[in-house]
Amino acid sequence: MDKKCVIVLDQELPVGLLANSSAVLSLTLGEKIDGIIDRDINDGSGEKHEGITNTVIPILKTEKENLTIIREKAVDLDDVLVVDFSDVAQRTKTYDDYAAQLEVTKSEDLRYLGIALYGEKQAINSLTGSLALLR
Repeated sequence: MDKKCVIVLDQELPVGLLANSSAVLSLTLGEKIDGIIDRDINDGSGEKHEGITNTVIPILKTEKENLTIIREKAVDLDDVLVVDFSDVAQRTKTYDDYAAQLEVTKSEDLRYLGIALYGEKQAINSLTGSLALLR
């Protein structure tokens, strides 16, 4: 089965929040997807370079409202990993504060800054195939 990974961001975010959202989502992908980070490599001079992802991860853009729609559809699919980064996470300073605020925030009140999806290629394409690359 062919797998695919994408990150989808709110196209209206300023560049700093785009970068931060991508970083947070990528870290979670690296933790959750076994084998996505490959082996360390020594260059021609013998200097070690830490392994990086062996998977292409397109960064896509969409309207903030569409992030919620895509996320809602994705969580209903079997075998699709959905990682989200919301306004609750962005405005908190510690994970405990994030957890406390998220636990009292209803789903419909969350504003997603970005989501990452990993799963069967056909399923990911059906959710994101019409989205443009973030440039």
